[in-house]
Amino acid sequence: MEIRGTTRLVGLMGWPVAHSRSPQMHNAAFAALGLDWAYVPLPVRPEDLEAAIRGLRALGFVGANVTVPHKMAVLSYLDEISPLARAVGAVNTLRFVEGRLIGENTDVDGFRAALAEAGCAVRGQAAAILGAGGAARAVLAALALEGAAEIFVVHRSVERAARMVAELAEGLSRAGLTVPPVHWRSPSDPLPEDIALLVNATPVGMAPEVEASPWPPERPFPWGLQHVIDLIYEPPRTRLMALAEAAGIAAHNGLGMLLHQGARAFFLWTGREPPLEVMRRALEGGSPAVPFDNPAAAR
Repeated sequence: MEIRGTTRLVGLMGWPVAHSRSPQMHNAAFAALGLDWAYVPLPVRPEDLEAAIRGLRALGFVGANVTVPHKMAVLSYLDEISPLARAVGAVNTLRFVEGRLIGENTDVDGFRAALAEAGCAVRGQAAAILGAGGAARAVLAALALEGAAEIFVVHRSVERAARMVAELAEGLSRAGLTVPPVHWRSPSDPLPEDIALLVNATPVGMAPEVEASPWPPERPFPWGLQHVIDLIYEPPRTRLMALAEAAGIAAHNGLGMLLHQGARAFFLWTGREPPLEVMRRALEGGSPAVPFDNPAAAR
């Protein structure tokens, strides 16, 4: 990849970002379509977020992705927020349109597509989410849109989980959508045995802390659990996934969501249909020793 004076720039703002596979995914897509674009990692400390946003504008970036821990904090610095992003209360994609900085949320659609690829139907089912940050908000919204019957949010701060649920319910209601019954639990509280899906939306288990698990290893999973989705993708097989597989539960990492949210961001920036299989192969190439967990690829 050669960056020239004519190259259009996008990137990833977060802290940290060194682990991210988004640059290889997007740069492979740009190359496949012959676009003079480049995607660069942009490590931004929380205290520097406002200055970094000003820097995007000053340096002529087309836009950027936003990841942990900035997905909610970034809302304060935007000129416009899409209805879905406003309803969710979190932004993961930025784009400049006629000088105005617009915040979007492609995580919701990305997670819905990942559910479909994993063969995980949640309509009429109960689900649980570990975490209450920006990613958890997107997952909760996606599960609501997919028709989940009941959702449990697990977080060490019950107050934070309750606040997230209240804000999301209000936001989705304003957008004309409904939220199923949502309950919050502390990590020590039991979950109902008929939970069909468990989603880890926390960073627990991410490299380099690969032996950590957000689910206590000594604690049995609910007997009705069919799928575990860990939004972490580095490592590609987390401790949580290994525990689930040992219990006979289908486990999936976060590469599916990463792929599909990235594809939507690619379209928003370029106006071009993303080369999905090129992007998928680029993600798979990020860890050649461990195959990309994608059941749909075999179909």
